[in-house]
Amino acid sequence: MGCGPEGLSEAEAASRLARIGPNRLAEKPPRPAWALFLDQFRNLLTLMLVAAGILAGLVGDTTDMVVVLVVTLFNAILGFAQERRAGRMLDSLRAMLAQKARIRRVDGSAEVAAESLVPGDLVLLRAGDRVPADGRLVVALDLEMDEASLTGESEPVAKSVAPLESEAVALAERANMAFMNAVVTRGRAEMVVTETGPATEMGRIAALIESAVDEETPLQRRLDRLGRNLALVAAAVVGVVLVQGLLTGEALVPMVLTAVALAVAAIPEGLPAVVTVTLAIGMVRMARKGAVVRRLAAVETLGSTSVICSDKTGTLTLGRMQARSGWALGGRHSFEGTGKLAGLERVLAPAALCTEARLGADGAATIGDPTELALLSLAARAGAVPERGKWTRLAELPFNSENKLMATLDCDGERCRLSVKGAPDRVMEMCSTVLLADGEHPLDAALRQSLRREMEEMGGRALRVLALAARPAEAGETFPDSLRGLCLHALIGLADPPRPGAREAIAQCRSAGIKVKMITGDHAVTAGAVARELGLEGEVVTGVQLDGLDDAELARRVDKLAVFARVTPDHKVRIVRALKAGGHITAMTGDGLNDAAALRNADMGIAMGRTGSDVTREAAAMVLTDDQFTTVVGAVREGRIITDNIVKFVRFQLSTNIGALLAVFAAPWFGLAVPFSPIQILWVNIIMDGPPAMALAFDPARRGLMEAKPRPPDEPILPLSRLIRLAAFGLLMAAGTLAVFAAELATGAEVVVARTMAFTTFVLFQVFNVFNARVGSESALGFRALGNRQLWTALAAIVVLQAVAVQWGPAQALFHTASLSPAQWSLALAVASSVLVLEEGRKLIRRWISR
Repeated sequence: MGCGPEGLSEAEAASRLARIGPNRLAEKPPRPAWALFLDQFRNLLTLMLVAAGILAGLVGDTTDMVVVLVVTLFNAILGFAQERRAGRMLDSLRAMLAQKARIRRVDGSAEVAAESLVPGDLVLLRAGDRVPADGRLVVALDLEMDEASLTGESEPVAKSVAPLESEAVALAERANMAFMNAVVTRGRAEMVVTETGPATEMGRIAALIESAVDEETPLQRRLDRLGRNLALVAAAVVGVVLVQGLLTGEALVPMVLTAVALAVAAIPEGLPAVVTVTLAIGMVRMARKGAVVRRLAAVETLGSTSVICSDKTGTLTLGRMQARSGWALGGRHSFEGTGKLAGLERVLAPAALCTEARLGADGAATIGDPTELALLSLAARAGAVPERGKWTRLAELPFNSENKLMATLDCDGERCRLSVKGAPDRVMEMCSTVLLADGEHPLDAALRQSLRREMEEMGGRALRVLALAARPAEAGETFPDSLRGLCLHALIGLADPPRPGAREAIAQCRSAGIKVKMITGDHAVTAGAVARELGLEGEVVTGVQLDGLDDAELARRVDKLAVFARVTPDHKVRIVRALKAGGHITAMTGDGLNDAAALRNADMGIAMGRTGSDVTREAAAMVLTDDQFTTVVGAVREGRIITDNIVKFVRFQLSTNIGALLAVFAAPWFGLAVPFSPIQILWVNIIMDGPPAMALAFDPARRGLMEAKPRPPDEPILPLSRLIRLAAFGLLMAAGTLAVFAAELATGAEVVVARTMAFTTFVLFQVFNVFNARVGSESALGFRALGNRQLWTALAAIVVLQAVAVQWGPAQALFHTASLSPAQWSLALAVASSVLVLEEGRKLIRRWISR
């Protein structure tokens, strides 16, 4: 679909527009808001919990009903808002694109709507323009473009009309192409449009964003499985209890109420409230540490993360060029840190004069090209930057891709200096002497060979090497004739250095069983050098090499790959999908538009708050306010604490469920009446779902939290060994409760007194059992037992409320209780404490045997 130098005719352009369609990103009709909202209730656990809440209301537990319905509605609104954001992402993406384009057609040049462009149109570009479509350059005069929206690399890219050497060239290296949304930073160009709308690279990013599907978090999947299994078991037990009670002569209405109360107690309707509160607490803690969570459920996903795919520039590195080492005065120098550089004032004088960068008010280099800023900062540390206005610039040769150097002629009254910086090979051709510690010396063949070795050494560390040179000059000299007889001052190695703490954070990830992978648009050599410095272990692969792997091969090899260089947005999505296919919970960080699709496809998308685009922030589940990788690791730790605390609640509730069900189920076998009234069962349910359960959300991190490997996503929330222990706790609580009930009846006590003892004993069992739920194999006692003030406050409140329910007349009428003597309270307390005492004894014996 070519065109001549005069462009397309209007008739041909109109024909192509009708055939190909407008130059805009694809849109599909939005799903109605009401349908999106109803989608939030298409979940078995959610429906089951709502049903349990309604049942609770029918038997008089309006508190549980209100809490369940309010929390369910709140979660539905959060999910609805999350899905609506996907549409806003694409709206933000469309808003970034060029609205107008200057073109040449047979009838002359004109400015037209960018949507009307068709393949074959001749587009005219100049500095400041945003490229309106993908196209092949046919004219490129001193042309540079910012392609960060596609490659993620902020350095402008030099463009030309020269044919590419090969078809298999990375997107970032297609120097004769211009892509939609790139910005012309320098020069001018003419481009023949090759692709428009959805067929452009930007259109492919939009399609990748659109195709991403929101998935349940690992915890949501585990809880869903647990809820289904629990509901089936509870339904069976409740049915048996109802039939059993009727067969043993219990009255119909009380038994139906008891069965319904048991059903309410068995179903974890308090789970949404506890999960929401726990996640919200974690979200607040993360925000204080620089990680703002945009989707509540994502807080927990971080705790399950097994792979973090991180952008290099600005996340693992500082995101700015810095002079790191170099050669001067005959030896090597390290420029790390920010301290003064003594004895290098003359050496670095060319960096201070031959520059367009400027120092800010605080003395730091803040205005100019990143490389020039790095050199000027280095000169400032050596005291080589002159006072403003002291030197007057008489002539300048600006840097371009042909010269590969910059030169200036500056005068200070009678004295003039010619200063040069640029590619070492070009600058050294113009030098006849070199500055050593004892003055200038001829730049002979031996010195040139030595300098080339220095350049190779710095190049091997992926440093960008620039040479500095200068000489005295006359005011009337002109460029380029005067570029000879220079004195070589220094070779400077520059790079974007790793962020402080990034290496340690990666080591912490490794000890936590989390793999870190670097994904960057930078060159493989540079990315590999940074990876080695950061301690990343694994192979380096480029985008072109990824193109040679099918999805199955990539999924097979992806675990061994640590660095992905020269990649496109397509590649990033493929990497994320390959990791997910391998069973990994994948977090992805990014800041540019090129990262948005991968963030949407990852289990956990993390955007940079300072440098991230609007599209990227909309795509992310979490935004970092400080753009630091160390903050991601801190957020993973918080996610693990949250997951731990939710699991503690599940342990607590499940053991209580088992105890209550067994106590009611087994009572008839021993010739006993039902040990609890329906209102007492509901009171126990409030205790399970109420303050003590909520207080578990405030538990601190357990010891060794970040040394444990992430849990496999298909692993149940409670392993078999833990379920057996919970069943044992439940059996012990049921046995203790029935034993107290039977003992009271054996003394001739009234049924109401015996039931009050059983009821009180079971409530106090929960006070002790919550400490078992807080820990794994370690002791529940010791200093950590005091680490949650909210829990102690909640337990004290429960004991006080239980005393009120038992001892206060009006409450006795409501709960069908009778007053207990101090001896009876002491007995109930002693029996209830057994669940903690026996478990601590078991652990002590196990530790003794293991030694």
